Parts: sequence; structure tokens; C-alpha cells
Amino acid sequence: MSDTFRSPYPGWDVLSKWSTPSYNEQTREVLNRRIDPPAPHALEREVYRTLCALCERVIPQHEDTQGPPPAPIAPWIDAAIAGGRSSGTRYDGMPDTPTAWRRGLAALDAEARQRHGQPFHRVPAQAQDAILRDVGKGQVKATAAWEGLEPRTFLRKVALKQIVEIYYAHPRGQSEIGYGGPASPRGYLRLGAGRTDEWEAPEGQWDRLREPAR
Repeated sequence: MSDTFRSPYPGWDVLSKWSTPSYNEQTREVLNRRIDPPAPHALEREVYRTLCALCERVIPQHEDTQGPPPAPIAPWIDAAIAGGRSSGTRYDGMPDTPTAWRRGLAALDAEARQRHGQPFHRVPAQAQDAILRDVGKGQVKATAAWEGLEPRTFLRKVALKQIVEIYYAHPRGQSEIGYGGPASPRGYLRLGAGRTDEWEAPEGQWDRLREPAR
């Protein structure tokens, strides 16, 4: 929940490898699906806006003309809710994941309304962060809205986990951490600690990389 993170790999873009031997048609198909998510249709409009606000506070994204566009996170969560999908993990005292998302987003709105008279997505970012910090500690005020849903478990093990997983499956998140990409069919050769293949992004040296398109 910070706006100050700066990638140690500025300008690195895993999609620059698109036409090289690192990617085959199957890999490009998977990446295309991640870049172009389905239109949201599971959540009501106001609830979806709260989901978008939550994703933005967990991983703030800014337009970068030198890198990939912002990663769509909320549409994939909405799609999982629509399809009744979960990670397969059911936490003690928690409902299934799609139900936890619906209840959790409603509870965040209730928490924001009790504190600020507005749903979560309408309050300032600083107030949103304060709410999320308290929820992460289990210090909630709209207790009735959280009934049957443990606040800390929802935020830490459902919401944060899924948001982060989706972000780092997207080329933007992968570029941010200097990940060299799926590398299929090329594969990785130098797997030892501190060793990188020539098509990866050494910290601070991304601009020297010139992967041959052979």
C-alpha cells in the first residue's frame, strides 16, 4: 500500500522477447490471454469499483511509456468469482473463496461508510490505506458486516494473495522484477545463484541486453 516503489529494472520489458526463440505460439497465446482479460460481469458496478480501489492500494500502478501497460487485476478476480473458482484452500472459519470476496468487499464498503460516510472506493487513498491497515490487524468497526468472515484472513490470505499472484503473472509485474519470461521453448541454462542467461535482465544492465532473434 505504497506509491514509492521503484523497479530496479527500469525499462525492462519481457514482451520485447515476443518474436525471439524464447516464446513459442503456446507461450504467446497464454500471455495474450493475461494481457486481454474478460469483461467483468460477476460483481455489481459499485462493488467492482471497490475491488478496483483495493487492487490499486495493494499494488499502485502508474502509466509508463517505456514499459508494458498497467496489469489488469480486478477483471481476473471478477472472472474467478463468476466461475466459482478458488485456489483449493479453505481457511478455517472462512467461506469458499468467491463468497469470501463478495462478503469482504461488502464489509470494506461498510467499514468505509461507518468511518467516512462513503463506500470504500469513494474515500481518499490515505483513508483507504488506514482502513486496510486496521482490517489487517483485525481492528474493525463495522463488526456486523464482518460476521462469518475473519477480517485478517480475508485481507492477508485471500485478497492480498490473489492480487499479488495475478500481478506477477502479467508481463508488467514480470518486467518490474526483471524476470526473463517463460522462455519456452528456449529454456533456462544458468540456474545457479547469481547466474543469469544472456536474455535475462541483470540489475541496472537491462539496456545492454540484445537478444538475437535467431
